[in-house]
Amino acid sequence: MNAVEIEEAISALAEQPFNAAEYPYAFLEAFGNKKTTIKRLRSGTSNKSDLGGVLQTSNIHIKTCTEGEVTKTLEALKVSPATTKAKAKFVLATDGIDLEAEDLNSGETIACAYKDFPDHFGFFLSLAGISTVQQIRESSFDIRATARLNKLYVELLKNNPDWGTAERRSEMNHFIARLIFCFFAEDTDIFTGDNLFTATIDQMSARDSSNTHEVINEIFRAMNTEIKERKGANLPRWADAFPYVNGGLFSGSTEAPQFSRIARSFFLHIGNLDWQKINPDIFGSMIQAVADDEERGALGMHYTSVPNILKVLNPLFLDDLRRQLEEAGDNARKLLNLRKRMAKIRVFDPACGSGNFLVIAYKEMRAIEFEINQRRGETHLGSEIPLTNFRGIELRDFPAEIARLALIIAEYQCDVNYRGQKEALIEFLPLDSENWITCGNALRLDWLSICPPTETSVRHRAEDLFATPLDQAEIDFENEGGETYICGNPPYLGSQDQTPEQKRDLEAAFQGAIKSTKSADYVSGWFINARRYVAEHGGLFAFVTTNSICQGRQVALFWPAFLRDDLEIRFAEPSFLWSNLASKKAAVIVSIIGVGQKSNTPKKLFDAGHVLTANYIGPYLVPDQDTIVASSRKVLSDLTPMTNGSMPNDNGGLLFNVEEYRDLVSESPEAASFCRKFLGSNDSIQGDMRYCLWIVDDSLEAAKKIPEIERRIDVVRKHRLKSDRAETNALAETAHAFGERRHRNGNALLVPRHSSENRPYLPSVLVNGLTVVGDSAIAMYGLRFCDFAIFSSRIHLVWAATVCGKIKEDYRYSNTLGWNTFPVPKLTEKNKADLTQCAENILLAREAHFPATIADLYKPDAMPENLHAAHAHNDEVLERIYIGRRFKNDTERLEKLFEMYTKMTTKAVANGI
Repeated sequence: MNAVEIEEAISALAEQPFNAAEYPYAFLEAFGNKKTTIKRLRSGTSNKSDLGGVLQTSNIHIKTCTEGEVTKTLEALKVSPATTKAKAKFVLATDGIDLEAEDLNSGETIACAYKDFPDHFGFFLSLAGISTVQQIRESSFDIRATARLNKLYVELLKNNPDWGTAERRSEMNHFIARLIFCFFAEDTDIFTGDNLFTATIDQMSARDSSNTHEVINEIFRAMNTEIKERKGANLPRWADAFPYVNGGLFSGSTEAPQFSRIARSFFLHIGNLDWQKINPDIFGSMIQAVADDEERGALGMHYTSVPNILKVLNPLFLDDLRRQLEEAGDNARKLLNLRKRMAKIRVFDPACGSGNFLVIAYKEMRAIEFEINQRRGETHLGSEIPLTNFRGIELRDFPAEIARLALIIAEYQCDVNYRGQKEALIEFLPLDSENWITCGNALRLDWLSICPPTETSVRHRAEDLFATPLDQAEIDFENEGGETYICGNPPYLGSQDQTPEQKRDLEAAFQGAIKSTKSADYVSGWFINARRYVAEHGGLFAFVTTNSICQGRQVALFWPAFLRDDLEIRFAEPSFLWSNLASKKAAVIVSIIGVGQKSNTPKKLFDAGHVLTANYIGPYLVPDQDTIVASSRKVLSDLTPMTNGSMPNDNGGLLFNVEEYRDLVSESPEAASFCRKFLGSNDSIQGDMRYCLWIVDDSLEAAKKIPEIERRIDVVRKHRLKSDRAETNALAETAHAFGERRHRNGNALLVPRHSSENRPYLPSVLVNGLTVVGDSAIAMYGLRFCDFAIFSSRIHLVWAATVCGKIKEDYRYSNTLGWNTFPVPKLTEKNKADLTQCAENILLAREAHFPATIADLYKPDAMPENLHAAHAHNDEVLERIYIGRRFKNDTERLEKLFEMYTKMTTKAVANGI
């Protein structure tokens, strides 16, 4: 379950009559416990409570009690020996009137009326396996509002199918944006009167919902009519109570979709929420999911956390502002200079979505500005930070509208916090008509026309905030001059996932800067546009990016074009998980990279809470190393070459699982001579086994006499003939054989292409000549044991992890990048003999634990002691060959390897290799 689903279940539970006996089970079920789990608790099999409550091991101890006994009961739960023994994370007590709970790890508590406990559902999210940061736990309102808006949205589309078509979807989305504004306005006194918007619709629309849309139409029309024009507008008296809003939010058609009874009920429930709790930091991205068919199925699972966004914004410019604030102290002149500086800062997000980065940047700057005003004794002053200095580009119209709305809400909330409700209200309406978020393709638009350099006018202009064509922007900056900071989280999309149009976008963005963009990640288009902007006009840019842009082949292809001689990486954070609200988090592994013009300032690497200062940062995000490793078809050191495994291209015709193989040889024993073991990457790691047909041409006629083999050959032939590739069609003539045959007799080392990064060493398996290595793996034929020792070392894993790259959290091994380029010192015969002995020790240690698989043997926290010792000895022997001692850390290992690689490649070029 995700957070939205949990909130809905908890809210439904709170609305039901309180049943003391059933409540603990219903509560646990709302947090995703399966019916079988609940059944075991009911029966007492897994219920460990010693107080007559319900105690789920490692989770929660719940007890219902008589009226007025909640606090006493909670204390009893806390001191219960069973609570401690079962390692419960929470205790909860309720009498159906009040509810109290405590997080036993943090000591944090909640106490509320029973009916209000859904407001605190975020407190318990870890019960559903959702690890949360504080900002997520505090976003309960946003999740509740999103869930209800989603229900309304779906119900309206059900009753107004034409509004779901491509032609009218933008109208539907605009309607939702209008509703959000009205819900917020009525709860923050922007609209005068108690709950004006919701109450008016409740009172003036029929309960059967027949005229609900008409009432909404009139309210929207009123908010688009200036006060001086109201007399001639024939507005109903009840609609005349609404203010003129402007900003284009209610201009154009004020038509609302038809409401069903259910839709009207959903609407009233939404309106009765307390919308002053809205958090524009995250609400935009959540509400965006309501209007996105693909995202609605995972509603609440996609969320960009504030701490992660600050990982970009802090080193980009906010840390510098705070440093200047600290240095200024109470010096009025220095404080004034900082305030003037901030008033001219431009923040530009060319992939802004629903505005998260811009909203957070704005709010953080307003907080600094308020501190300045406090120190100068000028808290009465209005903000000098113009909202229009926060610019964005977004491809889709609805997120662009939500971004504008989120910024408006953020500005109002900041005004309330720093100037008071009265001053905030005076200046809020009517909305300005300035348009600072552009809807369009960021890889096709000229960024300078939207966020121009100093003293250059904006070329794209718009008449108002919401209603003008969204591919037209913008207005000139207020407070001319200043710094420009480009930031954001552009779309990733690897080369295999891009549409033809997106591939053309990349070609347009690069303008021939690299040889080919065919294998480029989509995010690289934002990097090349940003480098062009910063190189010509200054400023800094920092993007969240898929970590593949700093790994593997992409490094050699793109980074020379990104940096050249004029730009540098100012700061970076290597691979980490981009968090969201899902209980099963999507494995989005990203890096953050900040780039600016070359300078003498120290460069910073942020990693796991530590900050490393360097003179420069290379494309692999390694300190003081700017070497770029290019793939090589030849091994550069004295190593045995690797080759790709054999590819069946067979539609399953040439491969057997164990049962199929046994059936074949049971029915036709002579078939065994035409079969061999077959291993791919996953097979070798997990200890699985498959078989394949391996028929030499001279034996084809004999093999075809076996009916099952002939049938399978026919399956392969038909599969290859159906292909669109002429090369595959030609392979139909040899349907008995693998499409690509690279197998060689003799022992070989099987190297998986993909393996978990959690293992302390790269996995590999020795196979004999009777085993065919599949194309999901790499094979080293003619294996020397010293090669196995080198491959199985820590230093080689560090090299491969850096230059080969990863897929999500898995290592992605490449023989041309990881093995052929790996620098190894010239080995003496003594060195080779020592490494051979190390290899034998590793293999003997593995053998001692037969039939344990590679997956079993190399578990991070459960590696057998003798195997760990064998690897540690191997590492020591090999590293002494490099530098005469063990390396201190991975950074030192990489420094040595890059140094050696540079010398190797220089020598290779000199020799014409």
